[in-house]
Amino acid sequence: MSSHLDSLRQFTTIVADTGDFVSIREYTPQDATTNPSLILKAAQMPEYAELVNKVLAETRNADDVLGEALDKLAVFFGLEILKIVPGRVSTEVDARLSFDTTATLAKARSLIARYEKNGIERERILIKIAATWEGIRAAEELEKQGIHCNLTLLFSFPQAIACAEAGVQLISPFVGRIMDWHKAKTGNDYAPADDPGVQSVTAIYNYYKKFDYATEVMGASFRNTGEITELAGCDLLTISPGLLEELQKTEGDLPCKLTEEAANASNVEKMTLNETAFRWELNEDPCATEKLADGIRRFAADTVKLEQFLTEKLKLQPA
Repeated sequence: MSSHLDSLRQFTTIVADTGDFVSIREYTPQDATTNPSLILKAAQMPEYAELVNKVLAETRNADDVLGEALDKLAVFFGLEILKIVPGRVSTEVDARLSFDTTATLAKARSLIARYEKNGIERERILIKIAATWEGIRAAEELEKQGIHCNLTLLFSFPQAIACAEAGVQLISPFVGRIMDWHKAKTGNDYAPADDPGVQSVTAIYNYYKKFDYATEVMGASFRNTGEITELAGCDLLTISPGLLEELQKTEGDLPCKLTEEAANASNVEKMTLNETAFRWELNEDPCATEKLADGIRRFAADTVKLEQFLTEKLKLQPA
């Protein structure tokens, strides 16, 4: 009998949400995603000490040692992941640039240049950018240059609409963090079908399919397998190793929950958002407002921790 993971693969592209090469090899996903938190976790693993030391040895004479080391480390992990997955890897722009369109553009182009220097075509890279207004504007410009983007920290319908109108390649709505917020506010536990995060992604998927947007929807940040199975049929789902293991160990077939037929039958109306409307609609959604800010702070904090880790490692290396 097939597993839930095998069944899910029939409807949805599976993406590994990890920087750990061993886990990626074990679950054979199509794509993989990374972020500062995952890179920090992976960089501290003993099995990746050689890779980290190599990065530091190559960057110790740079004008901006830490900046160079951060970018080189992110790309090194991406390069190793691309040896394993047949598809794409997502590499994140520094969260501290989330409100600076110009700096985000420069960083994204720099990351792509590093990959291309190592023989990787830009079609295999997704540049991860926070779904702020500034980030979406940067992504719009990058897409015109053939640099494809993954808009992350997405918690609301207005963010999704703005991304689609900007021609973004892919969005990552954060299912589990939406549910976390509602659970904290209400004290309720949610069945998978009633999960606010699941409902948010379903609404976005239906909107994109009904109005023929090419932007891909990749559900992310899952807390349990029930959230995942309720979104069977979503374009992509990025799943942590622990939940991938649980899905693989569970026998049975899954029904496809999200379909283009259901999307076309939905009653949703088309919307257009300028900057004023976007900022107002985001402001009116307390979950999205709080979780977007919190997510940026968390990723920025982990980037600082990674800088501190690299600084300590540099002290131990011979000059």
